[in-house]
Amino acid sequence: MSGIFNFWNTCYTADVRYPKESALLTTKEQRSTTTSVFLREFIERRCPSLHAEFRPAWWLSNGHLQTLYCVLGDFSQRDKVVYNRTFLRLLDGGTLGLDFTPVDDSHLTPETPIIVVMHGLTGGSYESYVRAILAPACTPVHQGGLGYRAVVVNFRGCAGVPITSPQLYSAGHTDDLRQALFYISHRFPEAPLLGLSFSLGANVMTRYVAEEGERSRLKSACILGCPWNLSANTSKLVSTYIGRHIYSTGMGRNLVNLLKRHVATFAKDPDHDVAKAAAVTIGLAKPTITMFDEHFTRIGGGSSPPWPFASANDYYEYASSHNVLSRVRIPLLAINAADDPVVQDVPMDAGGNGWVVMALTPYGGHLGWFESDEGWGQVRRWITRPVLEWLRATGTDLIRPAPHWRPLHEDGGFLKEVGIDRLGCKELDGSNIIVGTEGEAGLLAGL
Repeated sequence: MSGIFNFWNTCYTADVRYPKESALLTTKEQRSTTTSVFLREFIERRCPSLHAEFRPAWWLSNGHLQTLYCVLGDFSQRDKVVYNRTFLRLLDGGTLGLDFTPVDDSHLTPETPIIVVMHGLTGGSYESYVRAILAPACTPVHQGGLGYRAVVVNFRGCAGVPITSPQLYSAGHTDDLRQALFYISHRFPEAPLLGLSFSLGANVMTRYVAEEGERSRLKSACILGCPWNLSANTSKLVSTYIGRHIYSTGMGRNLVNLLKRHVATFAKDPDHDVAKAAAVTIGLAKPTITMFDEHFTRIGGGSSPPWPFASANDYYEYASSHNVLSRVRIPLLAINAADDPVVQDVPMDAGGNGWVVMALTPYGGHLGWFESDEGWGQVRRWITRPVLEWLRATGTDLIRPAPHWRPLHEDGGFLKEVGIDRLGCKELDGSNIIVGTEGEAGLLAGL
């Protein structure tokens, strides 16, 4: 009984770490005035839910239960989102799927903020954790929503996106996001772009904004469940029985099943190193995520240079995002859960960067954050509230100084940044309507 008593009588507020010297921001105030405010005050005033209590549903009272419910729960009747998919062909021959919502955006203006989303390990725009935020964010203002646009950047090979080049994706390959942002900022030149990302996608987005610094095409970033130090978190994951045999194996199996769907494409050039790696990887017995990274990701997870890597550990050292936080130059809010069984090493000091705020909730698991909702056995995601407050604040109230973007131009039908010839993208003809609640058969959702 003491455990139950303690559960109901413990305070579950997040540990929010602000930098000693917060970045100074310019914000809109009432009556069209502007003022300067430090990032800490900006968040404390505009994101009150971040400091409010999160009490997990009593039947999902630890990180394992929160994480497993994220994978096994039925979310098909909640947060329904419909997308219009645009395919982008990249200069290296690869393909991305950009899912835009709402489908009918005729009521929106050119200045309407756009949420740019990156999903988790083998997910896509259909994931429940994505829809939990995009459904209210893209609901019209008169219906209680933010009235924003959103676009989910689906990784190569994920969510029905075909593989059209000898490359998959990884935690360290940022060029696909970079090229997607070429297209989005060109198509909506007056709209602020707000980053929102989850798990593996959070690592990619963090690395992107760090690499770009003041040139980032994103105005702000919200980073959820980021794995940060890949070496440390992988080691901690496989140090326990449940970590090795449930989480690592589940993620490894998901990756192998995803690879199997595209192995015929890789096999068109059987002498290519990525094709050889794919052939070996799909034959692994009881694959773990470490095995997958050792056999495939270090070879086929990105472009050269820096791929291929000599080992999975070398890839982890390169791709980790904790060691680039000091280079971020846009407001970045990162939220993790202390009981996340997948991510146990979180850089709460954020490298001393005044642009970054770290928050650690005591509970929530990996991308869960479930609390009780109305109705017996019903849950909702607590994380939706602080994220929506952040998106409203950075999308509407925050004034960004003129960014130092490299100009875009067309070259041979591809949209490129001036001075960088190795990257480019172009829109392919045709589009598809995507129902966001329809996931992919054979793959575990929520990871």
